[in-house]
Amino acid sequence: MNTVELTGVSRWYGNVVAVNDVTLSIGPGLTGLLGPNGAGKTTVLHLMAGLLAPSQGEVRVSGEPAWRNPAMYRNLGLVTERESVPGFLTAWEFVLASAKLHKLPDPAAAARAALDVVELRDAQDRRISTYSKGMRQRSRVAAALVHDPAVLLLDEPFNGMDPRQRMHMMDLLDSMAGEGRTIVFSSHILEEVEQLSGTVQVIVAGRLAASGDYRHIRRLMTNRPHVFTIASSDDRALATALIGEESVSGVSVTAGGLQVHASDYGTFTRAVAKLAKARAIRLTSILPSDESLEKVFSYLVTT
Repeated sequence: MNTVELTGVSRWYGNVVAVNDVTLSIGPGLTGLLGPNGAGKTTVLHLMAGLLAPSQGEVRVSGEPAWRNPAMYRNLGLVTERESVPGFLTAWEFVLASAKLHKLPDPAAAARAALDVVELRDAQDRRISTYSKGMRQRSRVAAALVHDPAVLLLDEPFNGMDPRQRMHMMDLLDSMAGEGRTIVFSSHILEEVEQLSGTVQVIVAGRLAASGDYRHIRRLMTNRPHVFTIASSDDRALATALIGEESVSGVSVTAGGLQVHASDYGTFTRAVAKLAKARAIRLTSILPSDESLEKVFSYLVTT
């Protein structure tokens, strides 16, 4: 089975804890590591790839230890976040070099097959320095796929891509996952994970904050306490009505309108419209005032 398993894994640098007691198991299909920048996603991927030793716990890929196990790379491909491709190489030269490093029996055939998968054969003889961001990413994916690994790890693969390039990469990953590969990618954008319809592992401050399919994670992120700023035709009358609403924990009238503390996003947004309509109050705006990504993820840590 092509699995990636972390058991009680921590990684620290001196007094800094980058990953804190993470246990998870990832099987075939698409899995997103979701979390704000600096959450520890890259460290987790590097632990999975055997580039870092866990300070505590165990990392296994397809049943084998990841650390100090060069044989594991026959079954694993990695695309790092930072580009490290010499621009003077053509895609053909770059992917062929990867095939030769893996000591494949027919490196040229393997390189052609990998370039076909990412649809770069027509541009394979151009220097990578002339490529768009999306094409450079595809060349790096081809190099990571040239030995046909069962496990593929990608760190923020959609960074810097335009919408068309992003959709092409998503289609490619979805297709490869459909072939039975285990694909793990990191992202700080929930919508990227949603569009790939994969499993989500939420990493916050080095901890595994939540786990499940994206619908479950979306519910956790939505059905949480919120603070709203509301402007209406009669703020005081609306405040009086909202005080009796079960999903409202507090209301204050400010110069900028009402500030409402709601215990549940979905319940509150449905209720406020009904209350305003029943009292002939016109709602001018309803704006969540605490929607920073860090606050959303931090809430998951405490639930």
